[in-house]
Amino acid sequence: MVTITGEYQGSLHCAAKHGPSGMELVTDAPKDNQGKGEAFSPTDLLATAFATCVCTIMAMAARTRGVDLAGMSYVVTKEMTAQPPRKVARLHLKLKLPEAARAVPMEILERAAHTCPVHQSLAPEIEKVVEMGF
Repeated sequence: MVTITGEYQGSLHCAAKHGPSGMELVTDAPKDNQGKGEAFSPTDLLATAFATCVCTIMAMAARTRGVDLAGMSYVVTKEMTAQPPRKVARLHLKLKLPEAARAVPMEILERAAHTCPVHQSLAPEIEKVVEMGF
């Protein structure tokens, strides 16, 4: 179990502190929803969690085969619904794999990407696209 504490700081900003590590982050509402866009929005964090979880689980799958995926990079794009209620409609993740990844069968990496805990926790109606290449 992990505990995260935080507070609303006013002006649509929140602060959060990760209990185990003490690391902190702040959020702001996006410019298109009354905020200044001065930090990650909560839904930006959702997209970031999706991307980093996919990378982490893929790296674990590769590591069990003696392969290090250091240098893997990603771009994740978040699209919101056009009609209320406001929510994430689509996450599009593009992964650039390092050359070392060629030593791992692609189906293993793809399975890992689609079974990460964040991917599995997101609502089924959120379109989740994962593309990977070298």
